[in-house]
Amino acid sequence: MNKKVQELVSQIMALEKELKAELEKEEVKVPFTIEKGKVWFDKEILQRQKAALIDVYHYIKSSNFLYILTAPIIYAVVIPALFLDLFVTIYQTINFRVYKIPPVKRSDYIIFDRQYLGYLNFIEKLNCLYCSYFNGLMAYAGEVAARTEQFWCPIKHAKKIAYRHRYYDKFVSYGDEHYHEKLEELRKELQEQYKG
Repeated sequence: MNKKVQELVSQIMALEKELKAELEKEEVKVPFTIEKGKVWFDKEILQRQKAALIDVYHYIKSSNFLYILTAPIIYAVVIPALFLDLFVTIYQTINFRVYKIPPVKRSDYIIFDRQYLGYLNFIEKLNCLYCSYFNGLMAYAGEVAARTEQFWCPIKHAKKIAYRHRYYDKFVSYGDEHYHEKLEELRKELQEQYKG
């Protein structure tokens, strides 16, 4: 990566950080505390949340019938997701130690905290649990795959891709015959983060 590109990437990262801070300022802040992994709200806030709760009967009654019919299809995906979770965890536990790649902390990606919201009924909490797990799992697996890609085949694609993980911009240009020299640099960069 040339100096100009590195500067632009640094500027983009700084702008993303600034944007994130500004967006967080605009978020509605509802005060809470976290103790031993559990979220706690003040009684007044919890009472307001409970007042906004739609009970299960009315929730189902007002739901689109086709949405209800799709629920089994959605929830059936949890079976392959559990296998993916298991295999990605085994994969990185063994391989990342051998390659000296820093392990991905699963708990940074799969977070369960929406069940503490008083305005969600049982079905909504179950849906949120599922979405938290599945989306967190995809992000976790994606990070494991991205680190693996940087170690084994950090070559940019010839065609434009829809999603670029955070390591992609460092990859070797498509067709660059200096790939093998650059591969070792990229591996070392990744391994320097290893804390195992």
